[in-house]
Amino acid sequence: MLLTITGLYIYPVKSLGGISLQQASVSDRGLTFDRRWMLVGEDQVFLSQRSHPEMALLQPEIRDDGLVIRNQKHETISILPREEGDRLKVQVWDDVCEAVVYDQPVNEWFSDQLGMSAQLVYMPRASKRQVDPRYAKQNELVGFADGYPFLMISEESLEDLNSRLDQPVRMDRFRPNIVVEGGAAFQEDLIRSFRAGGMTFLGVKPCARCQVVTIDQQTGLATKEPLNTLATYRRAGHKVLFGMNLLHQGEGILQVGEPLQELICSH
Repeated sequence: MLLTITGLYIYPVKSLGGISLQQASVSDRGLTFDRRWMLVGEDQVFLSQRSHPEMALLQPEIRDDGLVIRNQKHETISILPREEGDRLKVQVWDDVCEAVVYDQPVNEWFSDQLGMSAQLVYMPRASKRQVDPRYAKQNELVGFADGYPFLMISEESLEDLNSRLDQPVRMDRFRPNIVVEGGAAFQEDLIRSFRAGGMTFLGVKPCARCQVVTIDQQTGLATKEPLNTLATYRRAGHKVLFGMNLLHQGEGILQVGEPLQELICSH
């Protein structure tokens, strides 16, 4: 069995659109630029598609070491990373960490898009958000992702799901970082470790899915699928699982077409 990387994706602003890459550099928190930005409400708690599905329609592009965000009217705003500036303590689930907040014109643009008061923040290098210690191996860091620096899903797992649906769904519903093919459906559930790009990756925890997977990332509209169908055969306790969260050791470059080496799976 040879698993090969077929897709690499980053989501620079948490819960906004994603970007497909042919190759991606890996830093201490995961893929470069992945969820280093985030929108927060007046309570400094993260905003997401769970309550604001229209966030899916704001599409980032990487440009000149920063981002351009485009709405469906093709209006844009340019953003650069901010290592210095006013700080806010922001909350992602149970974690609180420091972030640099952007100036009023940027925040007003995003507030207009969402129809509510919102602020854009950036996680500077000095801010250290650690992975859940119950699963961490070496005090690993993560950006503003829900919990882990990488999410892996196989093409075969999506094909299995789509074979059970009346209307097939796209991989972007599940917001993976690494997509692979070449194994059985849900092979990623069993992955313990592999090497790619000169780095070691560890499978640490299956990903529990929420209603975000019901949101069409092209339209921002939600139905009850594929979560209802997943719940019929991918339930573990009160959670519905799809994809594997990964940790990594080292820094390097991942490329589409690259095989996973030294793959170790549980049985």
